[in-house]
Amino acid sequence: MRATRRNLRMLAGVPLAAAALVALGAGSAGAAIPINTPMSGMATYFTDTGYGACGTQINAGTQLLVAVPATWWTTANPNNDPLCKGISVKVTYQGKTLTLPVKDQCPSCASTHLDLSQPAFAQLAPLSQGVINGITWQFVQTTLSGQTVPVGAPVSGSAG
Repeated sequence: MRATRRNLRMLAGVPLAAAALVALGAGSAGAAIPINTPMSGMATYFTDTGYGACGTQINAGTQLLVAVPATWWTTANPNNDPLCKGISVKVTYQGKTLTLPVKDQCPSCASTHLDLSQPAFAQLAPLSQGVINGITWQFVQTTLSGQTVPVGAPVSGSAG
């Protein structure tokens, strides 16, 4: 194909269009978290220590927290992900309910599989069970102090 001014102008627009699509996708990252939408699935537990995906120190052997499947993370740098900004997971099993802060990512978990910290799992079932099938769970917004925010309530401030 012969390079003409028209062809060059058209080709020059391709990177701009691609950049616009990336920018639009990045801007809607928070919308991808289905807040207050019940899901069902399974839970396992973990005991890792060190830095969680949100960039804070965790001890899954002693703290109440949850690792969320990689499917739900929306940014390349998980430290900046909306999940790390005041989002918790409300988990229910056999009449027991826990609200756990999202602190880590579970890369091997399917989209409805949660990895609970050991003490969180122990509040729902015996550790010897290893896997809990039939949990219901949902993402919820929480205040900086960890309290669940009622549906429709305004959220202000920033998590850090």
